[in-house]
Amino acid sequence: MSRTILRGRVLSFHRAPEGIDDTGSYLYLEDGAVSIQNGAIIAVGDFAEADTAGSVIVDHRPNLIMAGFIDMHLHYVQSQMMASYAGSLLDWLNTYTFIEEQKFSQQGHADAVAVDFYDALIRHGTTTAVAYCSSHPRSVDAFFAEAHRRNMLMVGGKVMMDRNAPDDLLDTAQSGYDDTKALIARWHGRGRGLYAISPRFAITSTPGQMEMAQAIVAEHGDCYVQTHLSENDAEISYSMELYPDAPDYTGIYERYGLLGSKTLLGHSIHLNHRETAVIAETGSVAVFCPTSNLFLGSGLFDRKRLLKHGVRIGLATDIGAGTSFSMLKTMDEAFKILQLRKQSFNPLASFHLATRGNAEALGLAETIGSVAPGRAADLVVLDARATPTMQMRMGSVETLVEELFVLQTLGDDRAIAEVYVAGARAKSTLGGL
Repeated sequence: MSRTILRGRVLSFHRAPEGIDDTGSYLYLEDGAVSIQNGAIIAVGDFAEADTAGSVIVDHRPNLIMAGFIDMHLHYVQSQMMASYAGSLLDWLNTYTFIEEQKFSQQGHADAVAVDFYDALIRHGTTTAVAYCSSHPRSVDAFFAEAHRRNMLMVGGKVMMDRNAPDDLLDTAQSGYDDTKALIARWHGRGRGLYAISPRFAITSTPGQMEMAQAIVAEHGDCYVQTHLSENDAEISYSMELYPDAPDYTGIYERYGLLGSKTLLGHSIHLNHRETAVIAETGSVAVFCPTSNLFLGSGLFDRKRLLKHGVRIGLATDIGAGTSFSMLKTMDEAFKILQLRKQSFNPLASFHLATRGNAEALGLAETIGSVAPGRAADLVVLDARATPTMQMRMGSVETLVEELFVLQTLGDDRAIAEVYVAGARAKSTLGGL
């Protein structure tokens, strides 16, 4: 197969930056060459030293080439209900979410939403995401089938929920187990698809269903586990009413063996000391969802405290309580939340987290998240002059860090000049673009 070389400024992280001046944490090439063949990166270096013979050269100068963004937590089945007004999490779930998710029992609905969902991801530069489907197996089939068609590395799963929701959304402990087992067999490891066992959250699963989830996790240790934790005060109180013997909210998942290095805990805002220690000890991942947390008034994520105690952290949009598919916007809101916390979150840290950091949280840093030989050629090309306002601001920008901050503060889908999935152009080939 022919080789393609992408020319442009290249940025890729080796590790988490220790500060805004930590130039050793990343590779930056002013005129770089990213050589791609068979969907993978085979070489990265200065363009002047690249072997260009027989290669197709795509010149993206002066734009910035980075690893594609990774979104650690969102609900593809909520794509059509973003920006739905509600006062709090539980009100929002009952008024909009559960009604919207019931539509996925209809023939053809999941397929249509999946196409729009993946188009939105690509437009915003996201090449991998971890998604909740609905309780209907056909929603999972549509999710993975569309990912397979586009050759995208995606993680997802059917929500297991057998109480405290409309009857049309409920499974049972047994059917949730059976459906999940069948879906794992059908999709986990097919193409680039990876399955996430998904008990929605403690409020919507009985102890019997939690036991079934525990059994599936024990049987399929190579799958991920995703659920929600400590997003909202009322949610925490209700969870403790339903599980009065648990020491705390995290203790519910701990009791059923659902914590571990492949466990992704959405939100994780209101954690006591014991919970923080357990999450750290088990290697579970606390997923920061800034736009959603602000939209629902859930609380302010305490990144500094969690890092201090050794908790692994991811970053996510949480569509549809989240208000943008853009990881740039998500970084921007994360910065603002942490400003309120009096915590530093510099642009190097945010771009690292949205790429290599999230890949590390998924245990996939050897596959995605970096612009390096052997990694998948899942890439984003960023244009810091994409809008008149950005172009005006860039007139006084002098450093890479300043440019990154302009991108995350003023950027959106217009700043995504191109996206590559396994080496193939993805954004410019979308219909209507």
